[in-house]
Amino acid sequence: MNQVARRLGKTFALVLPVVLVLSGTLAVTRVPWAASSSDAQVLTASAKSQDEVAGKEVSRAPQEVLRRRLLAELQDKDPGVALTHLQVAMAHQPSLARYCASIARSLGRAAVAKYDGATQRAQAWSRPVCDTAFATGVASVG
Repeated sequence: MNQVARRLGKTFALVLPVVLVLSGTLAVTRVPWAASSSDAQVLTASAKSQDEVAGKEVSRAPQEVLRRRLLAELQDKDPGVALTHLQVAMAHQPSLARYCASIARSLGRAAVAKYDGATQRAQAWSRPVCDTAFATGVASVG
């Protein structure tokens, strides 16, 4: 009887981690490891987000709210206005400073898209906000 219990315990010890890993892998249908878009979504097996289930509006991280607002400004006005407002936001909210380069690169890519791939025209708006991140974003498209 003691050997049967040991054998059963060893079997569970080997099988249980495999089952847990497989069930976790099957629960996630897509993981955006290399997604450059901040809009990428992780789809679970239920295909409904917690916000849809709860009926709540999706709350966004402060850096994503700032990124979306600046991208909209860039489209409505020009990259210079968006970069100025990025600089002001960094001065008023130092906690967002670690996202500055990422946001500036997004603005650089969006500027190239706004000017239909004209990197020189987009580069003309370059400012020393977040070092050279805007210029890096422009260059990454071209």
